[in-house]
Amino acid sequence: MQRRDLFRQLSLSAAWLAWQQLFGKAAQAQAPAESADRAEPWQEKAEVFTLGVASGEPRPDSVVLWTRLAPQPERADGGMPERAVAVQWEVALDARFTQVVQSGSVLAEPRRAHSVHLDVMGLQPGRDYHYRFLAGGQRSPVGRTRTAPESGADVSRLRVALASCQHFEAGHFAVHREIAAADVDLVLFVGDYLYASSLPGHSVVRRHRHRFPDDPSRYTLADYRLHHAAYRRDADLRACHAAHPWLLIWDDNEVLNDHAGLSEPDARLDREAFVRLRTAAYQAYFEHLPISPTRAPVGPDMALQGRYAWGKLAELWLLDTRQFRSEHVCGGEWQGPLNGRLLWNCAAANSDERSVLGAPQEAWLARGLAGSASAWKLVAQTGQVTPSGLDLFGQRVLYGDGWSAFPAARRRLIEAIVQPRVPDVVLLGGDVHRHVAGRIRRNPDDPQSPVVASEIVTTSLTSRGLSEFISARVKASNPDLLHLRSDERGYVLLDITPERIVSDFRATAHPVRAASTLRTQVRYRIDRGVAGPRRMA
Repeated sequence: MQRRDLFRQLSLSAAWLAWQQLFGKAAQAQAPAESADRAEPWQEKAEVFTLGVASGEPRPDSVVLWTRLAPQPERADGGMPERAVAVQWEVALDARFTQVVQSGSVLAEPRRAHSVHLDVMGLQPGRDYHYRFLAGGQRSPVGRTRTAPESGADVSRLRVALASCQHFEAGHFAVHREIAAADVDLVLFVGDYLYASSLPGHSVVRRHRHRFPDDPSRYTLADYRLHHAAYRRDADLRACHAAHPWLLIWDDNEVLNDHAGLSEPDARLDREAFVRLRTAAYQAYFEHLPISPTRAPVGPDMALQGRYAWGKLAELWLLDTRQFRSEHVCGGEWQGPLNGRLLWNCAAANSDERSVLGAPQEAWLARGLAGSASAWKLVAQTGQVTPSGLDLFGQRVLYGDGWSAFPAARRRLIEAIVQPRVPDVVLLGGDVHRHVAGRIRRNPDDPQSPVVASEIVTTSLTSRGLSEFISARVKASNPDLLHLRSDERGYVLLDITPERIVSDFRATAHPVRAASTLRTQVRYRIDRGVAGPRRMA
């Protein structure tokens, strides 16, 4: 890190701590009048807002606000009564709440674990806001959020923190501590917000507060609620949610590792049991994250994909790569060092009918890209589209859960860019636990085919990656992987301007310790009108 970057990070960290100490206390002193009866036991607990506050889905005139009442987060019901509880809320222009612009009351209901999801409308575009809640005579921490610029506005900059894969047991959330203090407009989280699985004893940095049963057929809504609450009790994760608005998509581990659509990913599950499991997982996911109440799950289904604009500078598509995915094929012949399904000579994988997104979502994305007039088209999904197969003993070995094992689906995704000649498309991904800068060719299997898009993939926040030996073999087998490092954990800081996107691959050595600091592993730029990342000195 250059000296000026170091001073800037230290200044931002100091400012964040001072802001919390000064304005957090000021906000408590000027909180709205109490409206709840103090007599009930849950109101006598030391803290009601143990899981913090969060915001998300920023649009020019609205943002989603979230909290959950949980005075006893180690209980599935949070220690709350079996009745609805009134929660007051305020939105202000300043952290002292001397300029309140909106306020009101909402019911936190037991059927949603006493979580609150507010679509606050009528806000001004491109502005910072502060918000807070009051319930049970107690005041929440103060959160800061930001609306998107006005539609069609000339915008000079967008800064995004791209993150993924935060296994609690694999390390501390030092990444979130840095992002919380950073000057970013939003956090883009592309899957694996939590893990139901536990790590072997020798790999554990810290234990899950709650552990799932060994048999997935016994997973319940209570298990998912307890697991989410345990993750949200991490101070760095709470700070990151309170500091910035988030956009989120899920991958597999929010439900069960390697699940695809409604196919059962475990032999101990039948179809009916997996539907129950996915229903519980989706509900708990919604209950603990800043997602619009209009997108609340209905049984095992939930509308997760979305489209967001940042003035004329960028449009961002969030893709759901799990809910409509075709089931895995060929059985995954070998559970090897890639810790997943490896495929070779699998003709079934080439079927034109196989999809990662499902036909309706594929068509929705294609229409959106073709009609976009934004400078940058950012497509967020949960994998790596750049080829990642491994050449071994004359065989092309594919990771059966990745895009390379869905060649027809990948071809349709690329054709949605090529056919209408959509310029300046950047695919943003996660899941694979490695930093990647890649080129997307019209024909990914032909090294002479023209480059039509760029890809940036973030490494995991804590989850372990591939060995350096296997990473080197993967990179050698795929020349369009310009950068690949799987030995370090971190995130990607995207600095987007009308002329270029600069990607800082922030990283720290594994395992992630509580006091870890990050550095820039490498920096790539994508110039407007030129497909493909280029390494910066």
